[in-house]
Amino acid sequence: MSTPDQTDTTLTVESVIRHRLSQALGGLRGSLETALPMIVFVITWSVTTDRKTSLSAAAGVTIVLAIARVAQRQTLQFVLSSVFATALAAFFALRSGRAEDAFLPGILTSAGWGVATVVSIVARWPLVGLLVGASDTKAAAAGDPFRWRRNPAVVRVCTRLTLVLAAVYAIRVAIMGPLYLTENIAALTVAKVALGWPLWAAAVAVMGLMLVGGHTPIDPEDDFVTGEVTQEG
Repeated sequence: MSTPDQTDTTLTVESVIRHRLSQALGGLRGSLETALPMIVFVITWSVTTDRKTSLSAAAGVTIVLAIARVAQRQTLQFVLSSVFATALAAFFALRSGRAEDAFLPGILTSAGWGVATVVSIVARWPLVGLLVGASDTKAAAAGDPFRWRRNPAVVRVCTRLTLVLAAVYAIRVAIMGPLYLTENIAALTVAKVALGWPLWAAAVAVMGLMLVGGHTPIDPEDDFVTGEVTQEG
């Protein structure tokens, strides 16, 4: 049976990367699970300024999300990520007593990742390439998770995709940074949501268009291609 990647007679770099990224990204649900408990904490803290109530509300949301994942026998990866993100946000907010400080870790993290993406591009180790390599199960099993770098076409495509990620982090910092400095909690809460999964979804859509529109040929015998792509269907 022919596969989505085999409907065209030529296997492309973009088709392989598209397959790998679909495995590595968490999608809409994963992004919501990561952000929702923290947002609930901030809203509750802004209204009540009560530590116990705010933490309990965030914990309650986290438990509900975890139960839903367990009931569906799915990964808890993004729910667990939300625990760390919420704990860090709560620490900053409770320590200073200012609700806006709950957003500071996220702003600093975006700035850090923004710098990391640019450095990865300059160093020719694009971040998207690392995501692609991480989802290459055969390469990992063979102890060669960076074999994607031996294909110059893959490095070029992943570099262009990583530029999209750099833009995402730049947008987040450029918008949320000034809002934090002006202590605009309402706008920060809205921005946290708008610049979370909607912006991420837009970035994924842009990357998807870049991959669908690309036709960089690749030799089926190239060691970048694995059976998980050619056997898909």
